Amino acid sequence: MATKSAPRTSSMEDDAHLKKLGYDGKFDRSLSVWGTFALGFTYLSPLVGVYSLFAFGLAAGGPPSIFWLVIVGAGQLLVALVFGEVVSQYPISGGIYPWVRRLSNARFAWMAAWVYIWAVIVTVTSVAEYGTSFLASLFDLESTKELTLILAVALLVVALVVNLSGTKNLARVAKIGLAAELIGVIGVGLFLMIFERKNDFSVLFDTFGTQGDGSYLPVFIGAALTGLFLFYGFEACGEVAEEVSDPARAIPRAMIMTILVGGVSGIVAFLGYILAAPDLAAIVSGKDGDPIAGILEASLGTVGSKIFLVVALTAFLSCVLSLQAAGSRLLYSFGRDGMMPGHQWLAKLSTKKVPRNALLVACIVPILICLLIYIGEDGLLNQITAFAVLGIYFAFQSVVLASLLARFKGWKPAGPFSLGAWGLIVNVVALVYGVAAMFLLAWPGTSGDFLTDWIVLVGLALVVVTGVIYMMIARPGRASTIPEGDALEIAALLRKG
Repeated sequence: MATKSAPRTSSMEDDAHLKKLGYDGKFDRSLSVWGTFALGFTYLSPLVGVYSLFAFGLAAGGPPSIFWLVIVGAGQLLVALVFGEVVSQYPISGGIYPWVRRLSNARFAWMAAWVYIWAVIVTVTSVAEYGTSFLASLFDLESTKELTLILAVALLVVALVVNLSGTKNLARVAKIGLAAELIGVIGVGLFLMIFERKNDFSVLFDTFGTQGDGSYLPVFIGAALTGLFLFYGFEACGEVAEEVSDPARAIPRAMIMTILVGGVSGIVAFLGYILAAPDLAAIVSGKDGDPIAGILEASLGTVGSKIFLVVALTAFLSCVLSLQAAGSRLLYSFGRDGMMPGHQWLAKLSTKKVPRNALLVACIVPILICLLIYIGEDGLLNQITAFAVLGIYFAFQSVVLASLLARFKGWKPAGPFSLGAWGLIVNVVALVYGVAAMFLLAWPGTSGDFLTDWIVLVGLALVVVTGVIYMMIARPGRASTIPEGDALEIAALLRKG
């Protein structure tokens, strides 16, 4: 892995690079590498991920499920390295969509982005919904469906207001969220390990009989979601590429930092909760369905738990903010290339130089989904969000596959971030990992209920089929003049300077 040594570029040089790719620079480049990292990190949000997955991981595979954080973190780092080479050549807002378009073709890009935008919108909704439990607990309110709806909408609207206020404020709040995340995961995790440890490190290899009389391997594989649900969000660094200073260098660095720091944070937090749990057997058996709350109450006391709730709420708000920002940039990119109905409206920027209309869509659609959840049956949130992670992995692997196909045609990435001779090997291994991850995510359950067992594939199939039908009827982008499949030509152009 190498980053070519060169002086930091100016905004004019960044816009000149963008001009070679067919776009005029219209955004303020106010995001530094740290602001970009903060955005990606709060999107990945190890605090949200660990809190959501801890009980599941231990119930599914016992304490050894923590090793999935290491396995998936390593795999996603490979994906991030591939993304780094692509964004270094194509630092364009929208991320997934323009990358696949320029590496492959417009139809492939449209389908990857269609799946991705729905996955992001549903993820925004789910994070806002799950965050309401922290807000309710902070004020000792009963968590009813009505209260959940009101608080979820409030989180979405607050995030919208911050996003509309400009990229600088987005970066400021993201940095606050980054600090909250680090305190909430690394700080609390280390505190629990050092001062509240009730279990020995050897417990990490104790399966607590989760395998029954059979092999532990199938049980361990079944716990894969512990890691797979955590390690995404680093792509958000590339979604805002045209708002980043020196994006061809800064974004790859921010993506890698997001994976490495996020991975260490998640592992420290997960390990801390395992070692501080007073009754691991109850968690593994499922008798304790919300173990983290009990661990924190016992370890931090009432006041300490309230402080943690404030930190957690800050992390949830930052996560919603980052998701909203990433989704809006993809919608803006779609609109700018004429790839969606109302594309001119979506492509408008506000006086603050943010995609105001795209942000409105990224807020209003999740609010409508919140209303659907409110009037629907219990458990609907889990059902409609089940496909989201698979959809995101599908979009990721679209970029990895498009990158590999471009390499087979002779493409050698021309951005300042380069893997050199390792690029092809990393690309191939990243694709193998991604396909395996999608297989694990899509594997049906065994409850006997069709919708519950197959909801992940049903959700993805529904989005893909509607996307294909729309693409065949409306033929989005048929009048677009934006290039596609020009990776080799752009690489040659950039090498000429």
